[in-house]
Amino acid sequence: MTCTSWSEEFVGPPGAGPDAEVWGFDLGAGGWGCGQLQDYTDRSDNARLDGHGRLEVVALREPAGASSGGRVTSARLTTKGRLHLRFGTVEARIKVPAARATWPAFWMLGADIDEVGWPACGEIDVMEQVGSDPVGVHGTAHGPGFAGLDGGIGRTERRGVDLSEDFHVYGVDWQPGRITWHLDGRAYSSLTPADTPQGSWPFTHDAYLVLNLAVGGAWPGLGQVTAGLPATMTVDWVRVRDSTVTLPGRG
Repeated sequence: MTCTSWSEEFVGPPGAGPDAEVWGFDLGAGGWGCGQLQDYTDRSDNARLDGHGRLEVVALREPAGASSGGRVTSARLTTKGRLHLRFGTVEARIKVPAARATWPAFWMLGADIDEVGWPACGEIDVMEQVGSDPVGVHGTAHGPGFAGLDGGIGRTERRGVDLSEDFHVYGVDWQPGRITWHLDGRAYSSLTPADTPQGSWPFTHDAYLVLNLAVGGAWPGLGQVTAGLPATMTVDWVRVRDSTVTLPGRG
């Protein structure tokens, strides 16, 4: 099935998981490349509907006496193999947590990642935010020659507002030769092939969506991890328009 627009409004009873026809989970621990603390699960403790049209992604420290041994758990949801898109406007209305060591993100990865690997598949970070910088939102792109915490190309937008205090709309306008980031409908950064090393531009093919809440790691640091948990990233909706949206397996 192919369409030009799509939305996820997270309708369902409280405690239910997100629509399994659209959302899967990346699982596991191991630091995720930069010393993050969380172990991603698919449990409703870490990803659930609130019964009022919102998704809650929860990072928590398991009880020390539990079989998990006091580990930090969270969730990383993806539409890989379920919903792919190419170009268009991609937005999500999100309330980020206030905990200092949290790292919420809404982003896209090239759907060919299993064939070409990362960063050749391309990555568009619609938004990343770290609790240690409560007024900043980060929009970044990664590809061959410009990847990783110190190598991605992007910009930080600060408007003097603590982003954890309310919902905000984070989005990108993704076109064949330009990506433009915006916060609450106002553009703050733009990228073209001319801005990348040797014009590298792996952003012309299908991508899938990712929503996750990380804890700790090289960027936000480890400050106040215990005091800040549980922490919740609340997603009101995700919407795509003026795009080529493919839902594999649906007639």
